[in-house]
Amino acid sequence: MNILRPKAKRERHRLTFSTGFSAGCIFSLIVALAAIIRTRNLLQEEGQAQYMDTMFPLYSLFGFIVLHIIMFAGNIYYWRRYKVNYSFIFGFKEGTELGYRQVLLVAFSTGVLALLCVLANLDMEVDPVTKDYQAFTELLPLILLLGIFAVLVMPFNFFYRSNRIFFLTCLLHCMAAPLYKVTLPDFFLGDQLTSQVQALRSIEFYICYYGWGDFRHRNNTCNKSGAYKGFFFIVAVIPYVSRLLQCLRRLFEEENPEQGWNGLKYFLTIVAICLRTAYSIQQGQIAWRVLAAISSAAAAIFCTYWDFIHDWGLLKRTSKNRWLRDKLLIPQKKVYFIAMILNVLLRFAWIQTVMDFNFSFMHKQTMVAVVASLEIIRRGIWNFFRLEKEHLKNVKQESSHGGDKGT
Repeated sequence: MNILRPKAKRERHRLTFSTGFSAGCIFSLIVALAAIIRTRNLLQEEGQAQYMDTMFPLYSLFGFIVLHIIMFAGNIYYWRRYKVNYSFIFGFKEGTELGYRQVLLVAFSTGVLALLCVLANLDMEVDPVTKDYQAFTELLPLILLLGIFAVLVMPFNFFYRSNRIFFLTCLLHCMAAPLYKVTLPDFFLGDQLTSQVQALRSIEFYICYYGWGDFRHRNNTCNKSGAYKGFFFIVAVIPYVSRLLQCLRRLFEEENPEQGWNGLKYFLTIVAICLRTAYSIQQGQIAWRVLAAISSAAAAIFCTYWDFIHDWGLLKRTSKNRWLRDKLLIPQKKVYFIAMILNVLLRFAWIQTVMDFNFSFMHKQTMVAVVASLEIIRRGIWNFFRLEKEHLKNVKQESSHGGDKGT
């Protein structure tokens, strides 16, 4: 029981200052960006659609990453507040786990760099003769992405080396599923990746945009390529295939039939994503639209049921806390019901991709980014209650072992 109790970690003033300073920089840069867009009337210029089709998908990748890291920082804050020993559950070496301020510092630093690149692009000039854009400013998103990757994989012992190695190890296990024994950090990261499908598609766009030289003319010819459309399917289902293989490994290794049903959940999601993607490519065809709607509804209902019953352990009529569970860490029971309602609403955000809601004030790429962000927010909410259940299960097991030893 003593092991399960999280240890208080001393925070340094330098860390708090750096986090606050970077947050202030983000706020200032956002204000500056809004002022530049309004002053130059960029939203009304002819190049606005071109910018949204090319540069926006490149920069939205960093937005997805930053949002996910911020949500994870929020998870850490509330895990600590309600005594969920996340470091023990994930298997971090004692004292190496990151606090929420450290995670926020990573998110805000990434956000500052991304916003600086956006502002630099807005000041970019075009060669009036060749119509080519300045190579350096057009390469800024790629340089930033490669820089983040280099920091992530560098072997030097600074910038949270143990956590980077831990993350890369879990990522390797997810990519190589089912070759490795599945542990909680592995399938937890796998679930995070399923909420970053649009980010993975953005990486595919990076390869196409820069690999084929479209960046020289700021032109998007990727959508005309059959290979690009094929990988548009493949990239989207990779995280779900990884989770499906993890479930199958656990099914045969642990002989737990629940993992079979869990695998079915990911299989239904794979079918739904493929049909929704096919409909997005074959716009206007009613057959694809109907198939996408039916498959997506079936997958969403099954996944929602699994979230509530299995991942969160809620909706128990016989519980002391009706429709919840016997043990709750948050004293305000309404929080659990609000979380369940939000889970349903955010999970059904895919309806937009089938119903083709169009808003005159919002570009198609903006709508895609909004829907992807809603899924990341839903995953952040899911994270807290999933680990809360895992913590309570560990406490129950330790209590029963302690009782056995006492007798």
